[in-house]
Amino acid sequence: MDGSSELKKTPLHVLNVSLGGRMVPFAGYEMPVQYTAGVMKEHLHTRAAAGLFDVSHMGQVTVRARSGDNADAARALETLVPVDVVGLGEGRQRYALFTNDEGGILDDLMIANRGDHFYVVVNAACKDADFAHMQAKIGDVCELTLHDDRALVALQGPHAEAVLAELWADISSMKFMDVRACDLHDADCIVSRSGYTGEDGFEISIPAALAETVCRRLLDHPDVLPIGLGARDSLRLEAGLCLYGNDIDTSTTPVEGGLEWAIQKVRRKGGEREGGFPGASVILDQLENGADRRRIGLRAEGRAPVRAGAVLATDAEGEDVVGTVTSGGFGPNVDGPVAMGYVAKSAIAPGTQLYAGVRGKFLPVTVSAMPFVKNTFKR
Repeated sequence: MDGSSELKKTPLHVLNVSLGGRMVPFAGYEMPVQYTAGVMKEHLHTRAAAGLFDVSHMGQVTVRARSGDNADAARALETLVPVDVVGLGEGRQRYALFTNDEGGILDDLMIANRGDHFYVVVNAACKDADFAHMQAKIGDVCELTLHDDRALVALQGPHAEAVLAELWADISSMKFMDVRACDLHDADCIVSRSGYTGEDGFEISIPAALAETVCRRLLDHPDVLPIGLGARDSLRLEAGLCLYGNDIDTSTTPVEGGLEWAIQKVRRKGGEREGGFPGASVILDQLENGADRRRIGLRAEGRAPVRAGAVLATDAEGEDVVGTVTSGGFGPNVDGPVAMGYVAKSAIAPGTQLYAGVRGKFLPVTVSAMPFVKNTFKR
């Protein structure tokens, strides 16, 4: 049996193929890795103008309190994540993490307060497990709905606001992490000012039946190109953003992953709602005392990219191994190789000289602050 026949297709599959998308298997879906422009041009175009990404493979879940009180849903969600959900204002969104009892990360996700419910977006490869996890843990308190009837796209880049304003003028009043309902080309959409490229932009949830119409309207704009998974990966890497399954997973804690910024004071030791989430004892201890290893950025000399899996050592012979690369590639806007990985806490200071194993040799790399390119979110 041809494995491709088992792959799911997004509501934008026909459009992706018609645009020349080179389709590949990804997280159980047939997804475009690139279009006719190619990965490099798609990456640079997103940084310079605006790119449109099909991210419909990701999971969209509504969480609604059975009591009708949205505060009950907030409190329920706080038993699963180490972030402040109770204090999340209506029309606002927050980055969050599902953790396990050992403090490891089950998934990273976005949680939005929609007033009478919460709207949650989870990673494609984890969405079935995430939904089952939520159902098992908070299903008695909350009604959960996984939406296969909606597409999700991301419009990213410095021209994204101007492009979207032609369909909805009120878009310009939104700030980073705002979420609103809006009508785009007669489609009932949910728009958040967010994304995963480091650029200003928007993520738009669209009824599946109208998704192609809305996307064709956006693509009619001369500043917009369709962008595939290849450029999505290089853009998020330049922005210093984690890819679940590569840079964070059940073997890494939020503190090891450098994601403690996502844990607000109210959930930390001494906070109003300290702990109460899976792995709290491990994570709260690491917040106070640090972790034995940490995610860091890396810049390599020359042009050869340092790929995931490369070992990191303090010596050119590779004898004193202190870590491993988890993501790496060429950064088009950096005009050189960039990578991230985990090293022992003795080697985390920016400027530290390390050596990465590449094709049997150990090449010099330098620990670097992230992001590698400046983020341009509209705050």
